Amino acid sequence: MTDPAFPIRVAALYRFTPMADLAAVQAPLAHICCANGVKGTLLLAPEGINGTIAGSDSAIAAVIDHIRSLPGCSDLDVKDSRAAAMPFHRMKVRLKREIVTMGQPGIDPLKDAGHYVDPQDWNALISDPDVIVIDTRNDYEVAIGSFANAIDPKTVTFGEFPAWFRARRASLIGDGAPPKIAMFCTGGIRCEKSTAFLKSEGLDDVYHLKGGILKYLETVPADQSLWQGECFVFDQRVAVTHGLAPGTHTICHGCRMPVSPADRDSPLYVEGVSCPACHADRTAEQRAAYAERHRQTLLAEQRGEVHVGAVIRPRDG
Repeated sequence: MTDPAFPIRVAALYRFTPMADLAAVQAPLAHICCANGVKGTLLLAPEGINGTIAGSDSAIAAVIDHIRSLPGCSDLDVKDSRAAAMPFHRMKVRLKREIVTMGQPGIDPLKDAGHYVDPQDWNALISDPDVIVIDTRNDYEVAIGSFANAIDPKTVTFGEFPAWFRARRASLIGDGAPPKIAMFCTGGIRCEKSTAFLKSEGLDDVYHLKGGILKYLETVPADQSLWQGECFVFDQRVAVTHGLAPGTHTICHGCRMPVSPADRDSPLYVEGVSCPACHADRTAEQRAAYAERHRQTLLAEQRGEVHVGAVIRPRDG
């Protein structure tokens, strides 16, 4: 039975599959989403589909059924969580060059992804001292949570990952037999590409967490978990923790980065305007504009409306 305190189903989904006529897929998909009151973002590209949507259980089921009817999508990977309120403000179905941007022509995750590791087997793999563990997410995501002892590439976007790896390949791998490399990301999609990329670089002993951090947090009990902190998600919840419960982070509407409880206690934090990370980078004119946007957002909420300034626009994944 659905918990009445969390009536909204949030579905993170992706599937690598060839898609030829994207426009023919886009219009019907947007229609069924809007007709069912579903909100969020879905990306379509020649390599497949990716996105996160939210709505009632029946509405999300209708959209998932539609997507699974598309060629190559019957095995669509879906990770569910719950929200107390709708975490998106609108529905967008966008056409892109890639469903997750890496910028490496010829990479084919459908054929060349690394070895999947189920969440219940992940702890044993990353606890092996001879395994190199790499967090493939962006710097602001890693900052609020990761697995113990994982390498943080400190990339701003996923497209920087290939250059980061090539620059550090020698120090990571050395001259001996290639070690096992284990990689992880939020929902699994970036790891499908990053493992395929490493295989194109001549490395075969590459592993990734099936279903990503979200599936791990959903299935591995907190007392057995090696996860530290919270997991950033690209919607108004901002972060989740074990059991996919809502986290403690909010978003800074000045720089769009996650803000911890400690950050919010700082005198440099001004709700809707700035946080310690961006306070020094904002002019008086920007602060005034952000403050007015925040005021309009609060007024819209009082009227039961949505103000466009409230929308999270995270950096490219």
